[in-house]
Amino acid sequence: MVSSPHEAMHRIFQEYPGLFSRVSEVLGVEIGPPASATVMLTDLTENRPLERRVDTLLRIDTADDETFLLAIEAQGKKDPDKPASWAYYLSYLHTKYRLPPLLLVVCQDRTTAEWASRQVSIGPRQWAALTLRPLVAGPHNMPVITDVAEARKDLALAALAAITHAGDPDIGAILKTLSAALRETPEAIADPIVELTAQGLGNRPAAQQWRNLVAVDLSFYKSPLSEEIRDEGRVEGRVEGRVEGLAYAILAIFEERGIDVPDEVRERITRCDDPQVMHPWLSRAVTATAAADIFTEE
Repeated sequence: MVSSPHEAMHRIFQEYPGLFSRVSEVLGVEIGPPASATVMLTDLTENRPLERRVDTLLRIDTADDETFLLAIEAQGKKDPDKPASWAYYLSYLHTKYRLPPLLLVVCQDRTTAEWASRQVSIGPRQWAALTLRPLVAGPHNMPVITDVAEARKDLALAALAAITHAGDPDIGAILKTLSAALRETPEAIADPIVELTAQGLGNRPAAQQWRNLVAVDLSFYKSPLSEEIRDEGRVEGRVEGRVEGLAYAILAIFEERGIDVPDEVRERITRCDDPQVMHPWLSRAVTATAAADIFTEE
């Protein structure tokens, strides 16, 4: 099953094709910014029962009149079968489109990134017929952006850097920087960044940090994520209000009936956060001879 971080790590290039020129610069390869970029079909299936799909495929036309195909793969872990698949993708793309192909692998794990960075030679050891040389972006070489001005200069790169550093101890500072950089950004520009970052963090602890930052720093946005967070807050607020009302009613009944409420019983009532549990307590409080009796049937 494809995970949300997997999708975000390659889809961000579909949203921002020019991001690759900045990433290539970070990786030490000079490839100029695209004059145009076309999202292409990712299906590399041949006319036989074998399906092969690259995650994202872009045709890049640079301002220097250079054209190439950029295949982007999001890789979550080591896979001994992947180098052979990647070599197939590149040779197939070259054969089909007669354009030079380039492979970029995006990782969130340093070990996986270092594994993916290895050159793989295909052929006899005396003379390799093909050599696979992917570019790899991951936590080992993507910048840690904790300066708001720097993040604001290139929001797409800042978002990808945050995604690739999702497991970094400094992820809190990285995300805070990104959210601060988005504060004065037009909503149409900020929304995709907010959503892709949330998707890229997946179910890591950093995902909740990002949700909290979006709820506070970007509360004025109407993106799907910020609306979802606000809806959750409204639901939680209603439930919290019901719980507080039930606790107050139970304790008020005991006080009216002159029944002493030990500290441990009072604490159990006030700390409960489930209205369905508390409704039977309220009913029993009317007839209970001792405060703890409301728990007896449990």
